[in-house]
Amino acid sequence: MEKSKVLIIGGTGYIGKKLVKASLGLGHETYVLQRPDIGLDIDKLQLLFSFKEQGAKLLRASLDDHQSLVNAVKHVDVVISAVAGVPYRGHHILQQLKLVDAIKEAGNIKRFLPSEFGTDPARMKHALEPGRATYDDKMVVRKAIEEANIPYTYISANGFAGYFLGGLCQFAQITPYVDSVVLYGDGNVKGIYVDEDDIAMYTIKTIDDSRTLNKTVYIRPPKNILSQREVVQIWEKLIGKELQKSSISVQEFLSSMKGKPYEMQSGMAHYYHVFFEGCLTNFEIGEDGVEASQLYPEINYTTAHEYLKRFL
Repeated sequence: MEKSKVLIIGGTGYIGKKLVKASLGLGHETYVLQRPDIGLDIDKLQLLFSFKEQGAKLLRASLDDHQSLVNAVKHVDVVISAVAGVPYRGHHILQQLKLVDAIKEAGNIKRFLPSEFGTDPARMKHALEPGRATYDDKMVVRKAIEEANIPYTYISANGFAGYFLGGLCQFAQITPYVDSVVLYGDGNVKGIYVDEDDIAMYTIKTIDDSRTLNKTVYIRPPKNILSQREVVQIWEKLIGKELQKSSISVQEFLSSMKGKPYEMQSGMAHYYHVFFEGCLTNFEIGEDGVEASQLYPEINYTTAHEYLKRFL
């Protein structure tokens, strides 16, 4: 079967650059959007040039220039968006509505993957503010996609390993302590942690797969469905030492959010839902979803144990 041509929007971002790597690695003709508003960001420019050296093609277009987007989309079969959704940094998920309009007009796209890659927004209608705004915006984009009859796949990648595993699931900590750890409640609520390169690989695998058409793909590697306490135990075995453990209650955690800057409150709200509510694991995948590690058992994903070994 001929592989799809892929356009990646936001290719210089945190998950975007992983998607470019995976797309090229799996043999897809890969295009990366080069925005004219890159300005003096030389790191992004050099990253774009490195993509070009690896075989990707750069397409100059802007989310604020409808015709340039339409022209870019006409080069490919699949569009993957990895645009950032951080309002306080001047980015916004709703920018993708312009992309939806361009895809609708172009009329040639056989699959669109909007920027999600985390918790399934369809299950977060109860989410705390200010984090809830991002989930609501993602649902607005989903509604626009479906009303335009654009074929889609939604990726629910759960917890990025880089943000969760390295710090033993502690907020704003990306490297593990060797003496102590703070547990959320009893530390027994299950979460799901996925290496970012694996997220990208699973994502690219879906684009030519009829089983994922108009579905939500949940990435749930079975060895990485772990409680915070289990993550800590893996680290303790690796270092041969038991950490001193303290605990923060749900009331204490919620109280600690008050008065924090917007971005911190948003992140802490997400941790609340993951580690106190179990939002990543407290539901069964229904008929509108499929599970990535079952679809693609050939992917040798990075386990939590393997990920934490790099910190030794």
